[in-house]
Amino acid sequence: MGQQAASIIVDWGTTSLRATLVTAEGQALDHLETQQGISVLAKGEHEKVLLETLQPWLTAHGALPIAALGMITSRNGWVEVDYVHCPAGLEELSHGTVTRTLPNGSQLVFLAGLTDPAGKPFADVMRGEETQVVGLGLASNRTVILPGTHSKWALVADGRIARFQTFVTGEIFSLLMNHSFIARGAANPPVEDAAAFRRGLKEAAGTGAMLSLLFSARTGGLAKEISADELRSYVSGLVIGQEFRQASEEGWFKAGDEVAIVGNDGLNGLYGVAASTFGLTVKEASGSEAIDGAIAILKAACDRHRDV
Repeated sequence: MGQQAASIIVDWGTTSLRATLVTAEGQALDHLETQQGISVLAKGEHEKVLLETLQPWLTAHGALPIAALGMITSRNGWVEVDYVHCPAGLEELSHGTVTRTLPNGSQLVFLAGLTDPAGKPFADVMRGEETQVVGLGLASNRTVILPGTHSKWALVADGRIARFQTFVTGEIFSLLMNHSFIARGAANPPVEDAAAFRRGLKEAAGTGAMLSLLFSARTGGLAKEISADELRSYVSGLVIGQEFRQASEEGWFKAGDEVAIVGNDGLNGLYGVAASTFGLTVKEASGSEAIDGAIAILKAACDRHRDV
């Protein structure tokens, strides 16, 4: 390994711990993942688990600074870090970090999440996605879409994340496919069908009556218009299409706009097709936004830490 390791980025969620060893320029040198998410750890176990997991890197490279983001900084994680309020940029997010020194001498920086007090009916929240927006860049005013179980739409303006909104699209899709009568009969193992996905998008673009529209997944099968192989993709098109339709109604875009789609969970392609269906052009992301953003916040926070 010829390049110099400079820091470790840890994305620690509910079900897994992902860590990346990076250079000062953000190039990944090594990566690891375990299933030791916060849901399986008891209070007081986090430090031991982290040091054991990172031990090979820390032995080889010494006491590297570590940035931790994700649900590890929630009230159910290791250290609860208060949300930073929108509008927020690199300075605000770095000031919101909490730092402690590990027994091996590493400086561990817990990254803050973000809250939008203007959310209705209650303030909206995110943990981790704001790091990806920072990594994409805050210099250009734009709408950023972050697909996922709880998709986020964020507005970057004047060098800050000005506001954002959550759509629980992925969770609704999972519930429909796994626990509803509507989607019963879908092929197993799952089949991806691009034409059926586009059909679902088209139907969603035409009506906001989501609760009625979802039943078409059932009636389409009864009418032999939707096959078992098409059903999963059709439902995916319905829910993602409704996300875009509702985002449009909320003022997130108009036809002809450019949006950026950022993420790493395999949904970017589907969201790109949806964006095209709704008349949008897409700025391609590099895929390194989470690492780039975490490094930027870590660097800005290194001299502004407080022990907990």
